[in-house]
Amino acid sequence: MLQSFSVTDIGKKRKLNQDFVYVSEGPVGNLPNVFIVADGMGGHNAGEYASKCAAETMIREIRGCFEKNPVRIMGKAIRIANDQIRRKAKEDLSLYGMGTTVVAATCLGHYLQVANVGDSRLYIANEEIRQITRDHSLVEEMIRMGTIDRETARSHPDKNIITRAIGALDTVEIDFFHEELKPGDIVLMCSDGLTNMLEDEEIEKILKERLSLEEKAKKLVEAANDNGGKDNIAVILIDVFG
Repeated sequence: MLQSFSVTDIGKKRKLNQDFVYVSEGPVGNLPNVFIVADGMGGHNAGEYASKCAAETMIREIRGCFEKNPVRIMGKAIRIANDQIRRKAKEDLSLYGMGTTVVAATCLGHYLQVANVGDSRLYIANEEIRQITRDHSLVEEMIRMGTIDRETARSHPDKNIITRAIGALDTVEIDFFHEELKPGDIVLMCSDGLTNMLEDEEIEKILKERLSLEEKAKKLVEAANDNGGKDNIAVILIDVFG
């Protein structure tokens, strides 16, 4: 039986929490469950508004969608959220330039369908930890082109520059991933407030501990804050096999 736990934390340096999580272990429209992490950006409260607005728009669209295919359902929801963020930013000057990352997932039996825009991540952890999503960021592009290595990327001054976001352009490019889950797999969805503060190995170590999902999630947040807590932190943990 599917189990999950989610948490967001403002971190140690920020005055606002621009991260937003949505969790439904039960059906939403034609999807059996829905999990979303959104990390907003923009001055004043614009980032906070963007992440919440994007997630809420997606949920509304998923509820009303007649499609059966999860890729089409999530893709349509993200595209409509992009339109909504663009429209709101044009109507209200204080929201101009806002945007948000989104990583969304649904579990269909023991299969996981993922949609991603930006640098919030989804991992699957068991004997080892694997990052499923690919960051849409400047440093990730540089790694792919071979101009820097992953170690240099961690401390690169431009590591927070993302190349895709909801609200950035009139059209949004979405990555989709399809993964088969096996017993013992833990799904981690998170904002960069976690992954910028903790190495994958540190995350893996916590996820391997004999703790409940809630204890693991809270320990990840605590570790990120202990390492500096420079950004808001969002974490969703999912165990499909319970």
